[in-house]
Amino acid sequence: MPPAVGRLTVRRGWSRSSPRGASGGWAGAGALLGGKAPFLVLPDADLEEAAAAASFGAFMNQGEICMSTERVIVDRTVADELSARLADRAAKLVVGPPSDPSSQIGPLVHANARDHVIALIEDARDKGAQVLTGGTADGLFVRPTVLGGVMPGMRIYREETFGPVVSIIEVDSTNEAVAVANDTEYGLSASVFGKDAAAALDVARRIKSGICHINGATVHDEPQMPFGGVGASGWGRFGSRAALEEFTELRWITIQSGSRHYPI
Repeated sequence: MPPAVGRLTVRRGWSRSSPRGASGGWAGAGALLGGKAPFLVLPDADLEEAAAAASFGAFMNQGEICMSTERVIVDRTVADELSARLADRAAKLVVGPPSDPSSQIGPLVHANARDHVIALIEDARDKGAQVLTGGTADGLFVRPTVLGGVMPGMRIYREETFGPVVSIIEVDSTNEAVAVANDTEYGLSASVFGKDAAAALDVARRIKSGICHINGATVHDEPQMPFGGVGASGWGRFGSRAALEEFTELRWITIQSGSRHYPI
């Protein structure tokens, strides 16, 4: 890093071998990297609101957002209804070129991205996942895809998709939901849906993420709020006073106002 640069912000494309705080001058770097955002649906959640937020979070900008909803972790007692509502919403989304005002889902950024997304879908399907809707591509356009029955042995369980695909993972308890949410190297954004706000807040506090929204989508940002992740999602905070603190050095300066006795 040039001597005149005191701080540096890195967004995606950061090599895992790039040392944070190493002697190469990277101590002043902040990084905003990838994500595998969990979306927890508790038994008392408003399922229509949850489906709407999950659909927006998963498919906005074709899922090419670091905080896109990748994993819907839902209590088994409400999983079938939530899955049906989410799949129905996904199936109705209009895929087409950005030049068409009616388009809601556009093309992925390049062929490598498309190939990666399709490979994850096919791997999951081959290992027993159910394609509830979507699962196909036409050129760079990938249909909004909802996968049911996703399990740890599937690549999509852990790898960032960065495309219009959301996985549904069923759990039997809130404790299991939290464990699954934290079963990732990433920790950027998360959501918890439940009518009991106090209980949802307790769950949110247990999730290892830089951001967590209760009864809101994982895709959410405000300029006055501290935005950033933990783990492989990066370090540092951007936006608000937190960003000012990240990009400044805290110093201590004193003025001795009178004569002072020194012991030696």
